[in-house]
Amino acid sequence: MNNYVEGDNIPLGFGLTLAQNPEAMAVFAGLTVPQQLAVIEGTHQIRSKQEMHAYVQKLAQNGFMAL
Repeated sequence: MNNYVEGDNIPLGFGLTLAQNPEAMAVFAGLTVPQQLAVIEGTHQIRSKQEMHAYVQKLAQNGFMAL
């Protein structure tokens, strides 16, 4: 089983943005592996730094169900 909290297979842009947002990091770390995979899958549609920051902020503020 992959440990996505430790950074295995996390897209670089998502990982860097997540590292800048402790609240989002805590939410992500608390997710199940299938939920983490779903969050990561959602990053594949993101095309700019601004979109990535908004995605991570939404995760921090509203949790997994908001994505």
